[in-house]
Amino acid sequence: MKKILFIFIAALFLQNVVAQKPNSKFGGVQIGAITYSFRDMPDKTLEGMLNYSVQSGLSSIELMGDVVERYAGIPRDRTAVKEWRTSVSMDKFKEIKKMFDKQGVKIHILKLGDASWSDAEIDYAFKVCKVLGAKGICMEISEEAAKRMAPFADKHKLYVMLHNHGQPGEPNFSFDRALAFGPRLMLNFDVGHYFGATGLDPCEVIKRLNKRIFSLHLKDRTWVGNYNQAGNLPFGEGKTPLVEILQLVQKEKYPIYCDIELEYRIPQGSDAVKEVIKSVEYCRKALVK
Repeated sequence: MKKILFIFIAALFLQNVVAQKPNSKFGGVQIGAITYSFRDMPDKTLEGMLNYSVQSGLSSIELMGDVVERYAGIPRDRTAVKEWRTSVSMDKFKEIKKMFDKQGVKIHILKLGDASWSDAEIDYAFKVCKVLGAKGICMEISEEAAKRMAPFADKHKLYVMLHNHGQPGEPNFSFDRALAFGPRLMLNFDVGHYFGATGLDPCEVIKRLNKRIFSLHLKDRTWVGNYNQAGNLPFGEGKTPLVEILQLVQKEKYPIYCDIELEYRIPQGSDAVKEVIKSVEYCRKALVK
């Protein structure tokens, strides 16, 4: 009898644990966030980023690499960093994967690496990415970065996600030229920055380049004819067509991750977690009827 009672209680406990795991996939669209959104929260450790993600109801994230490396023991002496990266054991990174899996949070992008790094350091970034279960690493878009990174993406059979800020507003800018350097180069398309820099509808870019877009950064901005004056606002208060963007991804069944990036000024009495929760709910309402 005691054995049966123990099994029953254990089953209830496990059911409760599973039920508490976050799920931010709505209507077939995976909503997530870049953990940069939590930069102003008090706990800036890796554990803190994980806890804030869970509190926000996120089941998938783009993870900033700085907290990952700090957890793994990166030296404070900058002169020792390169040697550490090229010799460090993957054990700590395996711990991170287990930690996130236990909480039900997947890492789809690792924001780690730079085109200016040595070959060995870039290989290290991809090794960490693979251990964490991410699909690729992310960095700022440029044709130089694309040319440098394309062979590494092919070598490791992972993606390099190229992220835009205001570059699309520049006269000679081209997504296509950057992507042409290799098939594993993808876009981490920031729809808010794009709209703030151009005033154009991001949906047109998504339709045309959907096969080369791995993820979106969601933010709401205004268009005032000047990128530097186009401020970030809470979802629904700017002019970026976020609802239309989300519904396009849903309707066309594009396998594109949609990640919240919190960059607007947090209202008094609130915090980043509360604001990300509001943004997640905004996305949910756009996708679930």
